[in-house]
Amino acid sequence: MRGLRLFERASRSFHDYPLLSKFIVVCAVSGGGLLAYADANSSNGVHALAPPEEVSKKKKVVVLGTGWAGTSFLKKLNNPSYDVQVISPRNYFAFTPLLPSVTCGTVEARSIVEPVRNIVRKKNVDISFWEAECFKIDAENKKVYCRCNQNTNMNGKEEFVVDYDYLVIAMGARPNTFNTPGVMEYCNFLKEVEDAQKIRRTVIDNFEKASLPNLSDEERKRILHFVVVGGGPTGVEFAAELHDFVNEDLVKLYPAAKDFVKITLLEAADHILNMFDKRITGFAEEKFKRDGIDVKLGSMVVKVSDKEISTKVRGNGETTSIPYGMVVWSTGIGTRPVIRDFMKQIGQTNRRALATDEWLRVEGCNNVYALGDCATINQRKVMEDISAIFKKADKDNSGTLTVKEFQEVIDDICERYPQVELYLKNKKMRNIVDMLKEAKGDVAKESIELNINEFKTALSEVDSQMKNLPATAQVASQQGTYLANCFNRMEEAEKNPEGPLRFRGEGRHRFRPFRYKHLGQFAPLGGEQTAAQLPGDWVSIGHSSQWLWYSVYASKQVSWRTRALVVSDWTRRFIFGRDSSGI
Repeated sequence: MRGLRLFERASRSFHDYPLLSKFIVVCAVSGGGLLAYADANSSNGVHALAPPEEVSKKKKVVVLGTGWAGTSFLKKLNNPSYDVQVISPRNYFAFTPLLPSVTCGTVEARSIVEPVRNIVRKKNVDISFWEAECFKIDAENKKVYCRCNQNTNMNGKEEFVVDYDYLVIAMGARPNTFNTPGVMEYCNFLKEVEDAQKIRRTVIDNFEKASLPNLSDEERKRILHFVVVGGGPTGVEFAAELHDFVNEDLVKLYPAAKDFVKITLLEAADHILNMFDKRITGFAEEKFKRDGIDVKLGSMVVKVSDKEISTKVRGNGETTSIPYGMVVWSTGIGTRPVIRDFMKQIGQTNRRALATDEWLRVEGCNNVYALGDCATINQRKVMEDISAIFKKADKDNSGTLTVKEFQEVIDDICERYPQVELYLKNKKMRNIVDMLKEAKGDVAKESIELNINEFKTALSEVDSQMKNLPATAQVASQQGTYLANCFNRMEEAEKNPEGPLRFRGEGRHRFRPFRYKHLGQFAPLGGEQTAAQLPGDWVSIGHSSQWLWYSVYASKQVSWRTRALVVSDWTRRFIFGRDSSGI
């Protein structure tokens, strides 16, 4: 009994004081050491109810969504002058990069989810959560319309309206089917935890079906043919995870099924992992070939039925039908219906996502922000503001621009228009003077003077460096952190703006525009091998990169609870193998 009381006391201490449960993940990398450490950012403050008169003075912030963008915003928001209302159909945050691991039992679903209320309960900001789905946004009247997504009888009170002062839209996206017939009815997706659990059950069920004595060999081949559509990071990682699951675990339990299993990866482009370095792409294709994964490049899916998937070869147009037992569709993202309706309302039709400015504000709306997969930044072009930039830099109104005048505003130009810096880097120019000299000709630095036309010529190719940001967890997380920092300093920045010059107006912008910092990307390829592409054109492929992947993904977990669970799942898999119960 004494030991039991001691255990209960220790358990209560860990629950009440998360700092006690911190630990360090140390992974050996290439004979050296890699230290992965992350803080769960838990606050010691107590969430107390504020007096009614104080609450009424607070600006109401409504956050739609609890994905990477929304959760990062909530974690970093620490200004107590806001009353925050979070609305989402799911009451948890999911670490989506590990969803392929959930499909095969490498990691359990509960290990990668953290309840939203756990994340915000110790913050000194008034944050409340409602599990509901937003089905309409009324920006003109500053209202959002929601409905409860529970299947309970609420006597006609399932719908409700919420007012806001600031709206943060972080609803993510849905799978893009490209209107291909049969995809919604017969394919599995890999966007949510429920999707991963469904795939896991289907894989086990198919092996059980194929073991029945009354089936022909042809039927067994069809049932055990797993097709993955999409050669991006998610599709490639799932195919690799499934291959390892089958060859390391399932063939031991279903030895008769070994000769009937087949994995096919369909990709419409010329290569898989197009967003990675060519060295990684080539290695991945060669490894899949050695592992027996059939990679079909240039294959476009035109139709899916209950037992066959039809593809068309890009080029000759040849159509073939492939029998399958399960299809996983992983071909990109599409717009949610509520976002599409909102875009029509504000005049943003014929776009794939909500357009925002560089400060993540939705174009055409006041106090509405959008971030993550549901939005895209509409970076302003230099050539649209070229006359205003010239006028602002030409302080003596001489009609020409000297190097000295231009250098006084170059930092503001590079901050306001990031494509200028990218252009200089790609052209291997040391600074803006080199670009001006190229436009003017080989003249001394001191004698360079450009008129408006020469200035336009010098910057004419700068906008070619503009690119849309990828729809990744890394981008969404950085956007959420950036917006939270803006909200934290909103009042201070109103008095003391910290952003670049307003070239088309007076003064400065309140904040610096959002700048994405790419920290690298991983592509697990199975067999304890991972491809890593890090900043500086650094590429690593092999077992050492796999340990780096373990360390980074453990450190990026949203809490110490999930961090401990994920690491214990990996340890369990090394010792006992993957769980094949299908539960």
